[in-house]
Amino acid sequence: MSLILSWLILSLAVWVTDALLPGFHVKGPKSALLVAAIFGVLNFLLGWLLFAVFTVATLGIAWLLAFITRWIINAILLVLTDKLTDHLKIDSFGWALGGALMMSAIGTLGEWLVRAIF
Repeated sequence: MSLILSWLILSLAVWVTDALLPGFHVKGPKSALLVAAIFGVLNFLLGWLLFAVFTVATLGIAWLLAFITRWIINAILLVLTDKLTDHLKIDSFGWALGGALMMSAIGTLGEWLVRAIF
């Protein structure tokens, strides 16, 4: 049940990000569900690996600056999601950074609200 709620919250975050950022385009609410699923799977499979690579490559500085590193990794995964599906179009890496930041903020707020209610 927790996985489904997290997926729905991420889908909402993708949809709201599409509505607020002009360089972040999702075809519709159903596409937001698909994009969230692809992004979530990529984050699960590659997120930790990219974090480890960044940490080693920067001699541990990435670990000390984990928030910024996670933000950049999420932007990279958004660009990868864009390349894997035609349901998402991101105009540039700058918009991917903005989308990653906004999706993280909305997702964190959504998870917090769900935990507070249930």
